[in-house]
Amino acid sequence: MSSFKTFEDKQSQVQTLPSFGFLKKVGQVTAGTLLSITMLSSSVLAGGLVGLAISFRNLPDVRQLRNFIPSETTYIYDMKGKLLARIHGEANRQVVPLDQISPNLKRAVLASEDSRFYEHHGINPGGIGRAALVNFASGEVREGGSTITMQLVKNIFLSQKRAFTRKIAEAVLAIRLEQVLSKDEILEMYLNQVYWGHNNYGVQTAARTYFKKSAQNLTLGESAMMAGLIQAPEEFSPFVSMKLAKQKQKEVLGRMLELNWISQQEYNDALKQQIKLGEIRSFQGSALPYVTNTVAQELIKKFGRETLLKGGMHVQTTVDTSFQMMAEKTIKKWHRTLERQGLNNNQMSLVAIDPRTHFVKALVGGVDAKTSEFNRATQAHRQPGSSFKPFVYYTAFASGKFTPRTTILDTPVSYRDGNGWYYPRNYDNTFMGAIPIRTALAQSRNVPAVKIGKAVGMNKVIETCRTLGIMSPMEPVSSLPLGAISVTPLEMASAYATFANYGWQSPPTIIARVTDGNGNVLIDNTPKPQRVLDPWASAAILDVMQTVVKEGTGRGADIGRPVAGKTGTTSSEKDIWFIGTVPQLTTAIWVGRDNNRQLSSHATGGGMVAPIWRDFMQKALKDVPVEKFQPPSNFPRPKSNRKY
Repeated sequence: MSSFKTFEDKQSQVQTLPSFGFLKKVGQVTAGTLLSITMLSSSVLAGGLVGLAISFRNLPDVRQLRNFIPSETTYIYDMKGKLLARIHGEANRQVVPLDQISPNLKRAVLASEDSRFYEHHGINPGGIGRAALVNFASGEVREGGSTITMQLVKNIFLSQKRAFTRKIAEAVLAIRLEQVLSKDEILEMYLNQVYWGHNNYGVQTAARTYFKKSAQNLTLGESAMMAGLIQAPEEFSPFVSMKLAKQKQKEVLGRMLELNWISQQEYNDALKQQIKLGEIRSFQGSALPYVTNTVAQELIKKFGRETLLKGGMHVQTTVDTSFQMMAEKTIKKWHRTLERQGLNNNQMSLVAIDPRTHFVKALVGGVDAKTSEFNRATQAHRQPGSSFKPFVYYTAFASGKFTPRTTILDTPVSYRDGNGWYYPRNYDNTFMGAIPIRTALAQSRNVPAVKIGKAVGMNKVIETCRTLGIMSPMEPVSSLPLGAISVTPLEMASAYATFANYGWQSPPTIIARVTDGNGNVLIDNTPKPQRVLDPWASAAILDVMQTVVKEGTGRGADIGRPVAGKTGTTSSEKDIWFIGTVPQLTTAIWVGRDNNRQLSSHATGGGMVAPIWRDFMQKALKDVPVEKFQPPSNFPRPKSNRKY
């Protein structure tokens, strides 16, 4: 807990305290008689409190407040520090130490709620006496007479029901608490615990909501208005009625003036100050829901839902807001374009990753997060079609037995598969004969891919996929090289990014850093790359995939700089893809339908998705210098004992 000494010193200088010794002399009462009465009264009071303490021995143990951690809001920011979302349970709260709260607000709250806070020991006999008279006369609990300490124990331990027994319990717990915590610790806890209206708990979130500033920077006028909210926050909220809020502000300032805690000039200036309101944000949604929902899911996996809602974490993502919004607008634009081309009810997703860090730079999980929160970038498992083939050819290159120039026969073949036979066919139902692997991938020929998969071993292909982070179920069946598995766009983008970094890989992440409310680092995703692939084979597959864009099925993705990529179209045209990369950015785009039905009989990744990729990348790389990929000759080729 932080120090409050400077404020106490100032308070002791300016406060003129009324005396409880209001009897100077009554009749013939002597000083000795008065002393006896005082001692008797004190004994009765002390005895009564001891009796109450015994009666309330089942009350909570206030010592646990030494380790009390209030629930706090988790904040999610973009990579530049822009706030994207607040995630919290019932309480929207950010805890701040006492020395980071404006002295104006401390004085205003004390003047309004408990001006003798630094003198009493948990209860204020004068205040309780006045409240007792009012309540006795009315026959019900109307006035509390509660000190700040009593309010704190009520908020944390007791029900909100007004009753005489609860008041006694408050008093007992308050006395106990004052023996456990210092005055500064109690005031700090109170200011961070109290409810300020509009789902704002604690002074920091309230200050940001009401006045768009930190609690540390509140003026006297703002502080008095906030202090006036405590008794009925929604009723006196300036968002609800500025007139009532100003009325309460004037009452608080008047009390501060009465206590000589402010001068007449300060009082006048505070009343004249123009109040500039912020905005109610407690219930606002995320600015980038696909990003923040993905972050929330990752945090729940690691820390649990309770910590996410109440842990007060500060999360820096890897995403830049303007870049993400550009990606979302691009997807919406092309959604409309594809609908005009006959692809009705289509959905889309996009994942962009920096291959040098594996930081996610954009993540779009659908056409519109407002109409569907399902994140197709991370949650939809769809068949990749021919965009899976680079994993097969990389495995071949890494074996040392194949190069991009190796000839493969694009001719009819059949394989025994289970109880039947498998006859791979090319998309156009033709065969090209003997062709180099470069041509086979550039033209997306199916038969050569299956033959290469069989030659290197399907289990080896699966091993490559696992190394690249693709964890979807896979079987070593003959159709595996044609994408007979289910993957997410995030998995595909991350895998291609590892190729683009010549085999160096870090875990793909949308979270750069997470700290708790005290600044302690909980997650630090500073890239720690490891080489998981053969660099020559990685450079070779990049070299071949450049031919895909220059001369093959991916010509629609040509952006006037070196691009390595691959189209993907599944059987029956249910899923169409383009995944491509430059040295600085890898992007995967998927188009399909949620019901997994055919898009159209002529839908292809090269014809319909590559242009979307090109449009996005031209915007994404606007100010990024052109870089070339390293040629395979820059790396040693893997050795093999035999030739294919």
